[in-house]
Amino acid sequence: MWISIIYFLPKSYRLHNAGEFSAVLRSRCFASSEFFQIFARPNNLVHPRLGLIVAGKVEHLAVNRNRAKRLLRELFRMRQQYLVGLDLVVRLRRPLPCEGLSKVTAEAEMLMIQLRRCRE
Repeated sequence: MWISIIYFLPKSYRLHNAGEFSAVLRSRCFASSEFFQIFARPNNLVHPRLGLIVAGKVEHLAVNRNRAKRLLRELFRMRQQYLVGLDLVVRLRRPLPCEGLSKVTAEAEMLMIQLRRCRE
C-alpha cells in the first residue's frame, strides 16, 4: 500500500481573492501572539485553506517577506490534518528574527491548535 505525501501546497488549499480574505477577517474567531495574528473561519471543504498577510511595513525587504511566507506555508502544510474544515488567515505582526525560529514556529503551531475550536 502506497501512502501519498504532499510536499507542496496545492492552489485549492489557498485563499485567492479579497472576498475570501475579508470573510475570514470578519469572523470573530482569532488568536494573537507576539509575532502572529491568526483568524479562522469554518469552511465546507474536506481540506483547510490558508491566506497570508505579510505587509511591507512589517518586513521591509522582499527577501524577508518571502522567507516568512515560506515558513508559514510549511507549518500549515505539516499541520493541515489538524485544521480540516477551516480557512485561516495569518497576519505577521512583527519582523521574524533571523535566528531562533524554533520559538516562532512553536508560537504559530500553538495558535493553530487553539483555533481548532472555530470549527463549530
